[in-house]
Amino acid sequence: MTPLLAPGAIDCDIHPAVPNLAALLPYMDQPWREQVVVRGIDDLATIAYPANSPLTCRADWRPADKSVPASSLAQVRRDALDPFGTSIAIANCLYGVQALFSEDMAAAYATAVNRWMAAEWLDKEPRLRASIIVAAQGPELAVDEIERWAHDKRFVQVLLLVSGATPLGKRALWPIYRAAEKYGLAIGIHAGSAYHNPPTSVGWPTYYTEDYVSQAQAFQSQLTSMICEGVFNKFPNLKVVLLESGFTWLPAHLWRLTKFWRGLRMEIPWVDRAPADIVRSNVRLSLQPVDGPPDRDSLLRIFDHMQSDELILFSTDYPHWQFDGTAAIPDGLPADLVRKMTHDNPRATYARLLETVA
Repeated sequence: MTPLLAPGAIDCDIHPAVPNLAALLPYMDQPWREQVVVRGIDDLATIAYPANSPLTCRADWRPADKSVPASSLAQVRRDALDPFGTSIAIANCLYGVQALFSEDMAAAYATAVNRWMAAEWLDKEPRLRASIIVAAQGPELAVDEIERWAHDKRFVQVLLLVSGATPLGKRALWPIYRAAEKYGLAIGIHAGSAYHNPPTSVGWPTYYTEDYVSQAQAFQSQLTSMICEGVFNKFPNLKVVLLESGFTWLPAHLWRLTKFWRGLRMEIPWVDRAPADIVRSNVRLSLQPVDGPPDRDSLLRIFDHMQSDELILFSTDYPHWQFDGTAAIPDGLPADLVRKMTHDNPRATYARLLETVA
């Protein structure tokens, strides 16, 4: 039987959606608003979810009026907050600012999305926190955006995509990590792509199934990049959260990475701890989508292989279709582990929650 969530669960990944471009225009600076209107720029497509894919929104969560799923506060309250007794939910808006080639326009869109999030969601619903949307294609502009919102403790994370234009460990991106560490913000890396490069390591796929499954490979590559390039050595207090990554791949990947680190560590001497130790101290993963086996014993064996009960953060991934009803927690998990995932681990990961949650 699916365990009931204790009151006050913290949901680390929900997806309020921009309903249309018109909703953002009031929050866009005048020169960019004029450009968008005069040039007839359409809505920026989502960076991960085709609108009509069943995975994009559970059938009973699709609005009857055919509006964009999760684009109204009433929907989110009814479907994502109230049924799970959620005390806090972290809103990760997947709007395609990362797909733009113009760094300046991408930054203007990011600012508009963050203003819209603050005014239309955070100001109206005290249970919500949010990620700062940045356009990582311009790291200096991304830092400006972080500093724009650093004073607002309701923003608890900086959101990046797992498949952008470059490996996330590259030093060109370190100013983003430096700013996040300075202001006590986690770095959230979410499934999705800017689609400037193929979303698989072997080229462009034909089907969405291939794209979605390949996201786990992208997470493995980005985690390896951040460890080997020395991100966590340079920023030892930085927390990185892998969102919608799955988690069953982690033990085997760490075994392989640790093996080759031992044999090749002269190449990366700054990595002075085993990769598994770095992950246990600095990296967390969201629960949904659960990619584990359906039987309790096999799933618990995977948790044992992680060698930590602090790695997984509760998430519903609303409105994406990962489970039915309120069965967000797999059957058979021990109550103490569920408590860690839903309450203790999120509080330990997001420093700002301690400042904003009683």
